[in-house]
Amino acid sequence: MSIAPFTYRSRASLVDFGEGSIARVGDWLDRLGCKAAMILSTPQQADDANALAGRLGDRAVGVFTGATMHTPVVVTEKAVAEAGRLGADSVVSLGGGSTTGLGKAIALRTGLKQVVVPTTYAGSEVTDILGQTEGGKKTTIRDEKVVPEVVIYDPQLTLGLPVGMSVTSGLNAMAHAAEGLYASDRNPVTSLLALEGLRALKTALPAIVASPRDPDARGKALYGAWMCGIVLGSVAMALHHKLCHTLGGSFDTPHAETHAIMLPHTVHFNEQAVPDLLAPAAALFGGSAGGGLWDFAKSIGAPLALGDLGLAEHDLDSAAEMATANPYENPRAIDRSSIRDLLQRAWEGARPEA
Repeated sequence: MSIAPFTYRSRASLVDFGEGSIARVGDWLDRLGCKAAMILSTPQQADDANALAGRLGDRAVGVFTGATMHTPVVVTEKAVAEAGRLGADSVVSLGGGSTTGLGKAIALRTGLKQVVVPTTYAGSEVTDILGQTEGGKKTTIRDEKVVPEVVIYDPQLTLGLPVGMSVTSGLNAMAHAAEGLYASDRNPVTSLLALEGLRALKTALPAIVASPRDPDARGKALYGAWMCGIVLGSVAMALHHKLCHTLGGSFDTPHAETHAIMLPHTVHFNEQAVPDLLAPAAALFGGSAGGGLWDFAKSIGAPLALGDLGLAEHDLDSAAEMATANPYENPRAIDRSSIRDLLQRAWEGARPEA
C-alpha cells in the first residue's frame, strides 16, 4: 500500500502525566523562569484555585476566578488588566476548557507563559486553537502563541468530576478525534492518535459511569482526551466544529453538551461521503460510525437532544444559515437544506439514519 504525501507538525507543549503530578506545578514554573503566576479558574473551582495558590507560596501573586464558557472577550480583558496589576509573568490554568481558553486568550495578548492543569477531558490544552466570543459571535483563531508551555495531567484531580460532566466532556474529546479521521489535512500519525483516543474513551467512559472514582478509568479517560486533543491541534476543523461553534457562540448552548449531541450526526453526515475514512470508527462502535456513536452515547446516559439544552426549534433556521454562510472545509458538500435537516434530528434527539 502506498503512503500518500502528507505534512505533520507536533505541538510544543511539555506533558507531565501521572497521579500526584499537580505537586510539580511549582517545579515547572521554576524551570520556565516564572516567579509571579496568576492562577485561573471558574467561579465553581475558586476554592481549588486558592488552595493551589497557597501551595505555590510566593510563586503565586493572585487568583482570577472569572473564567466562563466560550471565552468572552470582556472577561479576557478583565483578566489581562488583573494580570498587569499583579505584575504576573505567567498563568496557571486550573480547570476545564473554559479556564484553558482564558489562559490562552491572555497569552495571545500578553505573551505570558502558561501552565495548564486540566480537570476535565476537553483536550484543547494541547492545541494552537482559541475560540472566543464577542457581540454574540464566536470566532476561532490558530496561533502558536496560545500553545501552553506545560500541561500537567493528574488523574486524581478528575476523581470528583460529576458523571454527567465526565460523559459530555469525554464525548467532546471524542469529537476532536472523529473529525480528525476525515480532516482534509489528516495524516497517518493523526489517524493513529484519533483511533487510540477513541478507543481509550470508549473503554473509560462506561467504567466511570459504573464506578466514578475508579482511578484506572479516570487515568485512561485523561490519556484518551490528550490523544484527541493532539489530533484537534494537528488538523483542520470541519463541519462538526463549525456547527458547535455556531450553536455555542450565537445561541449560548453549553460547550461539552453541544459537542456530545452533535457528534453522531456530523459523523453520520460525512460518513455518507467518505465511509472508508470512518470505517475504523464504525468497526470500533459497531454498525455505522454515526449510529454506533449515538448508541454509545445513549448507553452512558449522554444528552441526545439539542431541544433539551434550551435551544428553540425556530432557532434551527438561523443556525443553519449561519453555519453554511462561511463553512469550514468538509469532505461532503454542505448546503443549507441538508444542514437544517441534520440540526432537526439533533434537536429531536433522533438516531442518525441513512
